[in-house]
Amino acid sequence: MYEYIKGVVTFVTPAYVVVETGGLGYLLYVANPFRFSSKLNEEVTIYVHQAVREDAITLYGFKDYNEKQLYLKLISVSGIGPKSGLAILANDDHSGLVHAIESEDATYLMKFPGVGKKTASQIILDLKGKLDDLDIPAVLTEGNIQQELALPSNHEPANEALEALAALGYSAREIKKVEPEIRKLTKETTDAYLREALRLLMKK
Repeated sequence: MYEYIKGVVTFVTPAYVVVETGGLGYLLYVANPFRFSSKLNEEVTIYVHQAVREDAITLYGFKDYNEKQLYLKLISVSGIGPKSGLAILANDDHSGLVHAIESEDATYLMKFPGVGKKTASQIILDLKGKLDDLDIPAVLTEGNIQQELALPSNHEPANEALEALAALGYSAREIKKVEPEIRKLTKETTDAYLREALRLLMKK
């Protein structure tokens, strides 16, 4: 079982990153691949969870130890699979997630892809009172949104962010709801567009 991988980020896609170490390139599915865009061709340490099934061995990557532990707690809940767990973690407001669980806010939890009423209730039942050991910092997600004329449909960072939403499991209908607002933003990186898109989805 792997704890972490230290290597050079060589490839970033909407669904995964590739980290090379010891002459091998490891494909890691991560919650927000574009957070690693600024680290391209640089050495990073990514915490790893290995999932083994009859037909596949898959690696999931996390930015730090606490994010990995939160993921492991999430996928221990019946109804939360590896992909759903990543989709939940993609929103940087992990403190908001913990608060929703502790306050039994099922409506908040149901905003994540793949989480219905039954699964949201199960998350609360299984995890309430069991996340105190995690060091989850508060994240300010509102900020000022700088807006100008709508971006063209071929604007690469915005397009990549929308592709990443689909990779996380958000439906075409959900993506279309936030696309007009995303194309009004003036952000420099795909990571920034994706973070804002996830924030908007949680407000819908």
